[in-house]
Amino acid sequence: MGTKRLVTALIIGLVPVLLAGCAPAVGKPAQAGTPRAAAGPQVSYPVGVRTLDLRRGAARPLPTTVWYPSAGPTGPTPRVDAEVAAGRFPIVLYSHGLDSLPDLHRAVTTRLAAAGFVVVAPAYPYTKRGSRRFDRDDVRHQPADARHVIRQLSRLDRVPGDLFAGRLDTANIAAAGHSAGGFTTAGLFTDGHAEQWRGGIVIAGGSRVAFGGTAAPMLFVHGSADPIVKAARGRAAYDRVPWPKAFLTLVGQDHGTYLTPGRPGFAQTMAATTHFLRWILQGDQAARQKIADAAHLTGVTEFENRL
Repeated sequence: MGTKRLVTALIIGLVPVLLAGCAPAVGKPAQAGTPRAAAGPQVSYPVGVRTLDLRRGAARPLPTTVWYPSAGPTGPTPRVDAEVAAGRFPIVLYSHGLDSLPDLHRAVTTRLAAAGFVVVAPAYPYTKRGSRRFDRDDVRHQPADARHVIRQLSRLDRVPGDLFAGRLDTANIAAAGHSAGGFTTAGLFTDGHAEQWRGGIVIAGGSRVAFGGTAAPMLFVHGSADPIVKAARGRAAYDRVPWPKAFLTLVGQDHGTYLTPGRPGFAQTMAATTHFLRWILQGDQAARQKIADAAHLTGVTEFENRL
């Protein structure tokens, strides 16, 4: 399919989601001596938001939006540069799809931040909405962009006086993404990936990469009637994952309407992804046990659990 046809199809498939504000055996434990975030109380935090001007060389600008747990007060929208809540918070790198932007996924990202995660979302230079040099094939370069963004963010944890100083759990990082962002997510878990990358959530995506390296549990989320990235493509990637994994199917659903608040499957998708992240990033075994029940709603979802 040509670039224009693919992008047009993607936009059509994502319109309901974009209009709503959105454009996921036991796992191997961390090796001895590796810092691990402690499972804390499951509270809902107010959300702060910060923007970072990052780039990987002159040709790859990466303006990045960061949503995070804030010290309050609670408000209807995230507060810009609000004080970070007390504690250290695991990091989730969230990747957008073709012709999208981080802010179009805020229905998901702000909920994850409220659940106690620092959610880092770069706008990729040649697949974001409004790019003057749009190139769908540039997705193959995005895993390197994502790693660069995490390195730059992690340094702020050690900068005295920075908003994030002493607040980032840089030893526990997950990746998540929708559509092309799901392919980006999968690309982070090839042989030799850093141990700090604990696992991933691939939403309406797939991969042709060879998964390898340190075990990193994976959760796939896919609509069974997805016309853009066929469910079989997501399933093929899932089948190649050698680690603990699960597949959440949204029955009869498309490329992402289930990421819209109030639509069928949204509550199950958010609950399952949140419990999954609490398990892989905080070592919360109680959260692991809750994933399957959270994902299940007869007639709306199906869940294959190999976690």
